[in-house]
Amino acid sequence: MLNRISGSTKRDICEIGRRMYQAGYVAANDGNISVRIAEDRIVVTPTLVSKGFMKSGMLVTVDLDGRVVAGRMKPSSELKMHLAVYRSRADIRSVVHAHPASATGFAVARIPLDQPYMPELLVNLGAVPLAPYATPSTEEVPRSIEDLVEGHGAVLLANHGVLTWGRDLHEAYGRLETVELYARILVTAMAVGEPKVIERDKLDALRSIRTSLGMD
Repeated sequence: MLNRISGSTKRDICEIGRRMYQAGYVAANDGNISVRIAEDRIVVTPTLVSKGFMKSGMLVTVDLDGRVVAGRMKPSSELKMHLAVYRSRADIRSVVHAHPASATGFAVARIPLDQPYMPELLVNLGAVPLAPYATPSTEEVPRSIEDLVEGHGAVLLANHGVLTWGRDLHEAYGRLETVELYARILVTAMAVGEPKVIERDKLDALRSIRTSLGMD
C-alpha cells in the first residue's frame, strides 16, 4: 500500500515541480517539495536538481529525523525546515518552498503580507508573517519558523523566499500561487497609489467564511 501511494505521490511532486519551474517561481536548482506519506515517512525532492526536470526515481524518502530510508540521491539541503513544519503540526501533509519574484521581494524588503488588502488572502491564508533571517540549510531555519507554523499556512523567509504547507500537496502549492499573486497585485497597487485595507466592519464576515471552509 505504501509503495502504491508513494509512486502516485512522486508523480504529483514531479508535476508540481514542473509547474513551479514553468511559472518562474524557481530557477536552476532552486526550491524544494515534500509530502508526508506516513506518520514517520517523508518523500522529498533531491538536492542540486532542477524542479522542472525531475524524475520520480530521483526523489528521496526520509524519516522525521532526516535519515534516508529509500532513494539513491541526497535529499534537499533545505530538508530541516520541512521537518520542522511536520513536527509542529500532525495535520500537515505537504510543504513547498520557492522563490517567486514578487513575494520574495517582500521577503527581501522584510515586509510581511499581513494586512487585509484582499478577501482572497484573508480567507485562504489569513496572513503571511515574516520569519527572521536564518542561514539556509542550517538549524537556524527551523528555529526561525517554529513559532509561526501554528495558525498559518505560509511564511515569508527574510531575504530568502516563501514557505507554504497544507493538508495535501495541491493545497500547499495553491497557497504558494496565492501568496505570489497577492504580492504582485500589491506591488501594482503601490505603483498606482496607496493600497487601502478592507474596512474593519467587513473583516468578521470574511473570517466567518474562512472558518466555514475549514481553513483555520
